Amino acid sequence: MAAATSPDSARDPETTASELREQVPATAGLRTTPPAAPREAPDADIHAHTPGTVQVIRRNGKVTHFDANKIKVAMTKAFLAVEGGNAAASSRVHHTVEQLTEQVVAALTRRVPGGGTVHIEDIQDQVELVLMRAGEHRVARDYVLYRDARARERAEKAAAATPAEAESHGLQVTLADGSRRPLDRERLARLVDEAARGLEGVDAEAILKDTLRNLFDGVKETDVSQALVMSARAMIEREPAYGRAAARLLLDILRREALGFLDMAVGVETQVDMGERYADYFSAYIQRAADLELLDRQLARFDLDRLGAALRPERDLQFNYLGLQTLYDRYFVHTSGGIRFELPQAFFMRVAMGLAINEIDREERAIEFYELLSSFDFMSSTPTLFNSGTLRPQLSSCYLTTVPDDLDGIYGAIKDNALLSKFAGGLGNDWTRVRGMGAHIKGTNGKSQGVVPFLKVANDTAVAVNQGGKRKGAVCAYLETWHIDIEEFLDLRKNTGDDRRRTHDMNTANWVPDLFMKRVAEDQHWTLFSPDETPDLHDLTGSAFEQAYLAYEERAERGDLRVSKRLKAVDLWRKMLAMLFETGHPWIAFKDPCNLRYTNQHVGTVHSSNLCTEITLHTNDQEIAVCNLGSVNLANHVGEQGLDTAKLQRTVGTAMRMLDNVIDYNFYNVPQARKSNLRHRPVGLGLMGFQDALYKLRIPYASPQAVQFADQSMELLSYYAIGASTDLAEERGRYQSFDGSLWSQGILPIDSIQRLAEGRGGYLEMDTATSLDWERLRKRVTSVGMRNSNCMAIAPTATISNIAGVSQSIEPTYQNLFVKSNLSGEFTVVNPYLVQDLKAQGLWDSVMVNDLKYYDGSVQQIERVPDDLKQLYATAFEIDPRWLVEAGSRRQKWLDQAQSLNLYMSEPSGKKLDNLYKLAWVRGLKTTYYLRSMGATHVEKSTMDDASKANRLSAVGGNYLSMDKARSNGSGKAPQACSILDPECESCQ
Repeated sequence: MAAATSPDSARDPETTASELREQVPATAGLRTTPPAAPREAPDADIHAHTPGTVQVIRRNGKVTHFDANKIKVAMTKAFLAVEGGNAAASSRVHHTVEQLTEQVVAALTRRVPGGGTVHIEDIQDQVELVLMRAGEHRVARDYVLYRDARARERAEKAAAATPAEAESHGLQVTLADGSRRPLDRERLARLVDEAARGLEGVDAEAILKDTLRNLFDGVKETDVSQALVMSARAMIEREPAYGRAAARLLLDILRREALGFLDMAVGVETQVDMGERYADYFSAYIQRAADLELLDRQLARFDLDRLGAALRPERDLQFNYLGLQTLYDRYFVHTSGGIRFELPQAFFMRVAMGLAINEIDREERAIEFYELLSSFDFMSSTPTLFNSGTLRPQLSSCYLTTVPDDLDGIYGAIKDNALLSKFAGGLGNDWTRVRGMGAHIKGTNGKSQGVVPFLKVANDTAVAVNQGGKRKGAVCAYLETWHIDIEEFLDLRKNTGDDRRRTHDMNTANWVPDLFMKRVAEDQHWTLFSPDETPDLHDLTGSAFEQAYLAYEERAERGDLRVSKRLKAVDLWRKMLAMLFETGHPWIAFKDPCNLRYTNQHVGTVHSSNLCTEITLHTNDQEIAVCNLGSVNLANHVGEQGLDTAKLQRTVGTAMRMLDNVIDYNFYNVPQARKSNLRHRPVGLGLMGFQDALYKLRIPYASPQAVQFADQSMELLSYYAIGASTDLAEERGRYQSFDGSLWSQGILPIDSIQRLAEGRGGYLEMDTATSLDWERLRKRVTSVGMRNSNCMAIAPTATISNIAGVSQSIEPTYQNLFVKSNLSGEFTVVNPYLVQDLKAQGLWDSVMVNDLKYYDGSVQQIERVPDDLKQLYATAFEIDPRWLVEAGSRRQKWLDQAQSLNLYMSEPSGKKLDNLYKLAWVRGLKTTYYLRSMGATHVEKSTMDDASKANRLSAVGGNYLSMDKARSNGSGKAPQACSILDPECESCQ
């Protein structure tokens, strides 16, 4: 754990230094002054006669008893000297000192196991060594420096503070053509002052001084600008507002790069200057990009003056560093040589223009769309942001395919994967139809090797097609639980075994029918089949599936089927959960809820979900399901009084229009995808910033109030989205397959829960309460129709939430302070809401920063943090995952598709996983996403003593949930809790 920047609080160097030198002075090898006494004393052995004891030879030759407490006191004061007086109350510091002292004592004891003498210098060496090995480099350095005279210390500090400032006036900067000129320090000062303007807690002078300190004579001009960004970036951990400052400094780099390319750089030095030139720049940018064939020529035919006048240059300043750097690296239009010449507001307007290209008054609609995007109220998905307005506008996020059971079909599906992935689409493949291991092949009279070898080919294809370098190609393979290859499918992500039958890069998911879950709950057997002998199981759901499955089981018992296997359902369930814990795969998704509540079930069966488990659309040989995504920033629609429903309705109305426009404007490189999308027109409106909204409302994630807010916010979003789709249907017409759909029957998502309950025959407990006038909307849907077969899906928003500067999707806070890694690099992320609250109570200082680092972004074991803040700022692993399921269930009742629901468990066990996933099924969830568990090091820190255990939020709100076993409706027996690690568990007998 590296210490943070030294605090500004005063300390007493004379007292501390003298006490440090008395207890455990610095290592001789690092001193600038010689030791006061020779290393050895001639009478040392005379004083060390007690067997088994250790004594210390001091510098004056005297021998005293060894006292480990003196080492502990000395190291504690060393930490205080670096971190300030508040560190005295930090359990992190006390725990670290305890550990380091034990290491010193252990090392010394190994030298004299039978007792003897140890010189004071040896103790110093060991203290310095353990400090360095523990990463406490600042403490170790400060420990050494205090040995110098106070006069020298002051002189050295004064000298260290001034050279950069004194020498910077003489620095020369190397330009791109190799020539040199003096460093323009005044311009740097103006840039930094502008970047810090209006940002509380940002010290412009500190950024400038740190930058000058890191420059050298002959530095490249581009490196000077990067140095400014890096200096501000390094300060984010102690003040989140530095992230905004770093973004503004990065904006200067982008601005000069773009204007230089367009020959418009003269006279533009600051963002204020840019504001006056933005409209001119925008017109030049569109024309140049169209000339370079980077943008569609139709964009140049818009009224560019009108659009340029509508740009909001001040919104360039609202980015955090992570968001703008992500846009710079991966989203902005650039030349083949990598020159970015698209500024943020031009980027948003370009996306808006593409989405409005087929509108009657396209300028008016483009401005409407631009306002939504540039304000961060709504954000389109990554493929839309990448490609809108370009020559190949592939704007869709998700593609779902089903793979046939023949070589032409299999390799055709793999080819489709490559084509769809090429332009940034995520893929979900249903592989259930492919015959299993040992199945008969009629054409060759041989036996099949099963589905796994083909999955290996699909895996390698996804790796080969990396979406133009913008993001990694990705695919998820789905297999139903009755498939004969399901056991080997579960092992695909293991790091051991035959690597030819492993898919290390491909996601996998288990498509689980309700019948299997019932068999697990009732401790019955389960039979596996090869789909070439049971072809109708693939398309059947609910009670029809159960009847056919039972008939096939009877045939298998009679020996009428060539390939089948019977095993205990609990044993297979146990292995599913074990692999989920070990490899994170396969994810668990439930087939019957996805189908029995599917709005378009009259035209097909949902055979899989997508890459991120939020899309549930039907597929067949003629149709590749497509979904177009975007997310409402919930945090921007919440004030202290709650949700701004009027603003939310406006946002959803415009967002649904944008998503519907994607369908007609989209570039389709596979005809089956075009056919499906134009016929059914599904879209997926989701949300992000859910955790931010809870912070604004002062609601802990682990609380009944958070569950209720999930319900309320999703009901509003659903109501407005369905209403907007009816408005579009009135204006543009119904989608082609509307007749016969659940919509046409007046069955809305909230109504379809009853169909699931009837089809499942119990084992369902979902809340069905409503608060809005759904009857009025129901009548409008049946009379007017729907423009879109599906309206809602909650995506992970991993990247677009970074752009908007809010929490991902419906996720709880991962950590309050951590380093986030993505394709753009590593970024320090600090919870600004926590910092604001700690500042209000006078608790935000460098000691708190170090404590957060030590405790992996958790506040639970920091004694100074009040209990109410510990509840509010509990992180993902400190929240009982049942709260996530409860909130997910409330959202699911309003969704016509699904949600990317990650589950977090700090210390997974078989019983916990068993209970959690059975609960997800009983609560009516359609899908689950990643299961995330805590690393061993973090667990060790979180459980290091009994006192800290008492402070952990390991079961926040457990009394509210009271779910030791899952519940059911109807006559079905409730599922039992089953440990996957204990075959002797009673519920497994």
